Amino acid sequence: MKATYIDYSDTGSFSQTLLAYLANDEQLTSFYGQQPTLAGFKQQISEKQNFSHRELLVTTLREQYGSLLAHSPAVEANITLLEDKKTFTVTTGHQLNIFTGPLYFIFKIVTAIRLAKDLKEAYPEYSFVPVYWMATEDHDFAEINNTKVFGKRIIWDTPTVSATGRMSTHDIADTVKQYCGTFGLSANAEKLKSIVEHAYLQNQSLAAATRHMVNELFKQYGLVIVDADHTGFKNVFAPIIAQDIFEQHSFKAIENTSESLTELGYHTQVHAREINFFYLTDEFRERLVRTEDGRFEVLHRDLYFSEEELKAEIAQHPERFSPNVVMRPLYQELILPNLAYIGGGAEIVYWLQLKANFDHYQIPFPILVPRNSAMITDDQIAGKIFRLDLTFKSIFKPTDGLKNDYVRRQTKHRLNLRDEWMEFNAIFGKIKLRAHKIDPSLGPSTEAVKARLKKAINNLEKKLLKADKHNHEDALIQIERVKDKLFPGGGLQERTENFASLYLKHGDDLIGYLEKYFNPLDFKFTILY
Repeated sequence: MKATYIDYSDTGSFSQTLLAYLANDEQLTSFYGQQPTLAGFKQQISEKQNFSHRELLVTTLREQYGSLLAHSPAVEANITLLEDKKTFTVTTGHQLNIFTGPLYFIFKIVTAIRLAKDLKEAYPEYSFVPVYWMATEDHDFAEINNTKVFGKRIIWDTPTVSATGRMSTHDIADTVKQYCGTFGLSANAEKLKSIVEHAYLQNQSLAAATRHMVNELFKQYGLVIVDADHTGFKNVFAPIIAQDIFEQHSFKAIENTSESLTELGYHTQVHAREINFFYLTDEFRERLVRTEDGRFEVLHRDLYFSEEELKAEIAQHPERFSPNVVMRPLYQELILPNLAYIGGGAEIVYWLQLKANFDHYQIPFPILVPRNSAMITDDQIAGKIFRLDLTFKSIFKPTDGLKNDYVRRQTKHRLNLRDEWMEFNAIFGKIKLRAHKIDPSLGPSTEAVKARLKKAINNLEKKLLKADKHNHEDALIQIERVKDKLFPGGGLQERTENFASLYLKHGDDLIGYLEKYFNPLDFKFTILY
């Protein structure tokens, strides 16, 4: 494969807030900690030196992996490294999308792997472990129960129960059959089918299935997978759970930060609540709210606690308290010796809302690293782009704009009427002067006539362009097809397409190509072909 890189700002696909962050906009510096540079990581290491939960982390990981470690020596080695105080993690997180969901799921993990490798080269005296944090406590099943491969949407249609990680996979066999049925016949197809069937048909929960599949894809790179829906981890988090529920620090801190960002003209992504925890059981995950009479209610469950009862519940069963989107990051940084969080554009934006809350609880705020974003194509499509006198940068423009630009470049006719308009403009200058001498009040009427003529000339230019398009019909059809191929549904490939079609073509080399060409701290959009 070959790679080329373009600025994120040239894609027109990312928020102004993210672009401002990448540009080191001074207005944003108070909303994050260290900058995403090698120097920033050196400082971050010193801030995370006092991490104290290594024994719990390693013991829990070994328990969660179980027999998988016997066939994952690189993962086993990295888990062992986590016992060492000179070992740190770089983490990405995502929901448990079936069959990994859209491509950016894979891109996130590869970014973590490559960043860990780059940090080891820069600071060989330390070790760096890539981590995938499974969002097992999330309950938005509609976001993860489908994926799209070869244009076909595969859906796991089953009732939602509790947190998605706890959901049983007992009725997923038909969905697995549909997904694997798109693969065709090849050695790569057989291997991927084996991975998928083993993961989803031989594991009883969606969390276990996801761990198995992701481990099979990335175990040679030493990726460590964390499931934080665990009593031991929650015991560590319990004091913060209680403090935040009863004193509402996160609500106050994040609301103030959000107001500040809004005043600066930046859009915010999340809204804090007075209580930022759910009550979690095997049957449900429901919000915890405070009632007017001072009690605490689990919504929709007719379940109430007094303040003393809730304190006792947190102390005895911390695993029943699940952080929402604004408290989960704090939980993550509490239980991992983590240096950086790797996220998509929207994630980076909402992390910017959280730093004041980290400061309050005196937990080091991680370096925010936007995941690598990429487009993967082949020489055939690349050849068409070049033959059409396009570039990988220009291909991000809207289809109509590309077509118009192509016709203007290729036409044998002069389609713009700029020279003619300059002549008209000079004539109207004389007309306006003459009218002013006769009656100064005629000036607006002259300008109105001029404006109507300008509009008519612009419309004529469009008609000339449209007429000339017929002379380039074949090329314009090719432009449209290239755009449809690279931007399915009009959006970035990575946001809709599953990795399967690319794996079937490249096999295990796919991950290798991504790891080779991704440069996490360069902040460029990657195009592979």
